[in-house]
Amino acid sequence: MKKLRILWGILRRTHADSIILGFILFILLSALVILLSEPEINRYTDALWYLYSVTFTVGLGDIVATTAVGKICSVLVSVYALFVTALATGVVVSFYNRCVEAHFEETKEAFLNKLTRLPELSKEELREISEKAKTFK
Repeated sequence: MKKLRILWGILRRTHADSIILGFILFILLSALVILLSEPEINRYTDALWYLYSVTFTVGLGDIVATTAVGKICSVLVSVYALFVTALATGVVVSFYNRCVEAHFEETKEAFLNKLTRLPELSKEELREISEKAKTFK
């Protein structure tokens, strides 16, 4: 649950949530434009399939845009997809770094907590703290 809060915080701080939602809406609208402008595409699901291949640069070739409107729409979707992909990469890296920082802080807090209770600890716990302290050097 903590990791989801971290991820949501990163998405909100970078406005990636709005950008991704905008991208999804743009794909849905573009599929409608493709459906209306391309003579070879007769179903909305085929338009979505075509945009999938454009978005992820798969280029399957089973459906091809032939009209100017379809080609322009394809270019716009592919450029938008490049930006969203770059944004997603940044979010993943930021999320990973934040999780590592959070884990380090938790470990540090537990270690400092043990240090404040030094007189109460057993010899084995003191030995464990000593070994951990050696790894910080």
